[in-house]
Amino acid sequence: MKQDITILQGKTFVQVLRWETAPVVYRAVTNITTTAPMTITAPGHGAPHGWRAAVTGVKGMHEANAAHLPPWDNEYHTITVVDDDTVQFNAVNAARYDEYKGGGYLQYNMPHELTGYVARMKVKDRVGGLTLASFTEADIAIDDAAKTITLTISATATAGYTWTKGIYDLEMESPTGVVTQLLHGAVRVVDEVTD
Repeated sequence: MKQDITILQGKTFVQVLRWETAPVVYRAVTNITTTAPMTITAPGHGAPHGWRAAVTGVKGMHEANAAHLPPWDNEYHTITVVDDDTVQFNAVNAARYDEYKGGGYLQYNMPHELTGYVARMKVKDRVGGLTLASFTEADIAIDDAAKTITLTISATATAGYTWTKGIYDLEMESPTGVVTQLLHGAVRVVDEVTD
């Protein structure tokens, strides 16, 4: 997946990634509140905290439904897990939505298994060019329980960058040696205002 990143020089850079994979998980919705944030009851939803999910097929509360099937990327919302049966879409204010009348699904992509994976990332000035920065498991924390991959670059490291742009890719290597490019894109380093 392509994702450009911007690093503020002299500031700690933290990016949390979530590796979504097939199949799509569908959990039946039994209630949605007309509150802010919108609270969705989907018994045994199984979604991790911070995951992206969409609502489809709901009757009555048509505003909650994704407009497209399958949902477009911008129709997914980051969830807060309240409990095993309940999630919230914190960015959605449903106070003026129509009342929920039944049906529908909470849907999300299955989190990829991360046990035994190793992550690595390089920033280069161009494909096959000079390496500007390199990151290994010391910089990229993998948490299978939370289903997160967290890249952290210290403020000291970013302050020392003398380059302003490059390209990167982040690779995940499985316990059996299969390498997958998870992300790639452009990197910009922006001067800090407060040093």
